[in-house]
Amino acid sequence: MTTAMSLFETHKKLLNDAVEALHKREYYTPYPEHPKAYAPEENEAGRNWFAGMMNQDFKELDIESDEWVGEEVSPYMQTGIGVTYPKLSVETLIENAKAAQSWKNVSIEERSAVLIESLERVVKRYFDIAYATMHTTGQSFMMAFQASGPHANDRALEAVAMGYHEINRFPNEVQWVKPMGKFDLSLKKTWKAQPKGIGLVIGCSTFPTWNTVPGMYASLITGNPVIVKPHPKAILPIAVVIAELRKVLTENGIDPNVIQLAVDTLSNPITKDLAEHDAIQLVDYTGGNAFGDYIETLNKTTFTEKAGVNNVILDSANDFKSVAQNIAFSASLYSGQMCTAPQNVFVPENGIETSEGNISFDDIANGISKAVEGLVNHPKMGAGTLGGIQNDNTIKRIKDGGDFGGEMLLADQDISNAEFENARIFTPRVIVTDHENLPAYGEECFGPIVFVVKTKSREHSVELAAQLARTKGALTCLAYSTDNAMMDSIEETMNASFTPVSFNFGGAAFVNQHAAFSDFHVTGGNPAGNASFTNPEFINKRFVWVGNRYA
Repeated sequence: MTTAMSLFETHKKLLNDAVEALHKREYYTPYPEHPKAYAPEENEAGRNWFAGMMNQDFKELDIESDEWVGEEVSPYMQTGIGVTYPKLSVETLIENAKAAQSWKNVSIEERSAVLIESLERVVKRYFDIAYATMHTTGQSFMMAFQASGPHANDRALEAVAMGYHEINRFPNEVQWVKPMGKFDLSLKKTWKAQPKGIGLVIGCSTFPTWNTVPGMYASLITGNPVIVKPHPKAILPIAVVIAELRKVLTENGIDPNVIQLAVDTLSNPITKDLAEHDAIQLVDYTGGNAFGDYIETLNKTTFTEKAGVNNVILDSANDFKSVAQNIAFSASLYSGQMCTAPQNVFVPENGIETSEGNISFDDIANGISKAVEGLVNHPKMGAGTLGGIQNDNTIKRIKDGGDFGGEMLLADQDISNAEFENARIFTPRVIVTDHENLPAYGEECFGPIVFVVKTKSREHSVELAAQLARTKGALTCLAYSTDNAMMDSIEETMNASFTPVSFNFGGAAFVNQHAAFSDFHVTGGNPAGNASFTNPEFINKRFVWVGNRYA
């Protein structure tokens, strides 16, 4: 396929730069994250595209179907966006994917070229995807633009680069010669990276592209056809990405069914039917623990990112005010609807030492509460930081919990969005509780809630955080300490629970954020998930090395 090879020459430098970045682990991105880096008219064009897309069939996939479905609802307008997508049966999706398995015969150079070209096409759709993400997830415009656009592209490119590197780790062919004394034994040996089969990627409702593209591109770069099954309430953003990839495949003479979109509804789901199908060999999943645990029981190769209980260990600090502000922002960002958001703040009953002396537990709890209150009520920051609540169940979970057996230090705030008067907003509740109230803070409480937990000592705080990581899982841990020995203890204890630690974050550094090419997202070592993107295992488990010998 000469066209694909010419694409490889076009994207060769970008690919090599990305591979190098994987090893350096320094800051790297070819995709600027700020909207101002792009032509001003693109923002308005994206807004108009989304407005024009409402109540229309999404035909960019170039798929014929007798049934079109869609039930996405904008958390900002609280009305259905009306977009419908072609619905195919499970068997049709499987048969299409089987017919596209010749993708494995496309060279690794050509596969990488096609996939990178699709990302370059996605760059031109960033604003379309941003507005689609806003009005399906409730993310603010800035988060939607960054997470579903540049940051998602970073993660996808990272997977492509890792796949290209791993598949080129060994030679394709050698002439093997063993000296036998009077003669040499000579064999030709060849090796193939044999893909495992059809991959299924199950998306989530809060980050429909950022959490989907790593597994999607990881399976594709290793030669596996992929079926993407997004959450029924968040389809449009990933549909745009898939549409662009299908266009590139078609242009290069490759069956576009190498990648397919599988849609369903909440009342008539097909996820289990797909996941349990004998033809599906790889399953990527992002979402809640119950379904994730089920996915892990399947007799398939699975990659899960589930949920955990993320904690803050507050031991000591130079400037408590900046600590409180950092925690407040991290907990309020997208109303706590991030798998990396902190939930529990562990504080010793005797308070903490700061540059201004000891601060009592009560003053710490009040300081965090006031920081959250000040942020969410800020006229320029509040609504934009909070975004909107994606799912009614999130609000119900918080409301039904009440004070969760503790003291509600900060109740719901009356916040409005100047642009969208019907926006579904719910501000974080701050609950003060004792360490014995484990049934409340010891489970993930997805959404806008912060527990300030009184512990016996700083050592007890670490013990509780590690225990929860081992038993419930944790994706992040935020710790504040001015004591080097204590920091070493926290790091060793939490790392032994396969949990990364972020120390003394302030300013523009927040525990929620993970950078592609540098941070591994999820360790795969505790109950929060069994995979980590993007490390070599995330790629290598998708194919098998097979060697052949010729006399």
